[in-house]
Amino acid sequence: MATEPTAPSKGGPSGPPSPLSAEEYTEVQHSAEFGELRRAHRSFAFPLTVGFVTWYLAYVLLSIYANDFMGEKLFGNINVALVLGLAQFLTTFLIAWWYSRHASAKLDPKAEAIKSRLEGGA
Repeated sequence: MATEPTAPSKGGPSGPPSPLSAEEYTEVQHSAEFGELRRAHRSFAFPLTVGFVTWYLAYVLLSIYANDFMGEKLFGNINVALVLGLAQFLTTFLIAWWYSRHASAKLDPKAEAIKSRLEGGA
């Protein structure tokens, strides 16, 4: 059985939590403030996701169809495939780091303002 999320009582921080109504959630969801939060997230996450998936699929397709290119020795036993494969890991960590900075600077303050308004009954 699902339960509704709860927030601190609107009567004060020491009171028992009271469930938030569906109307309150709907009101927040349709607010301009929430729209800005959603836009800030999507304008960052979607292009990065498309870019990374494209980069990943390019690597896979090169591995399948461009064996000569991927097997090309760069120095010693290091070939193009190994360098591009390691670049996949580097790219993953860089995107995670970049998203963390973006969320801390742009998303978290907006989300916290919405949360405070909702919990405070403002």
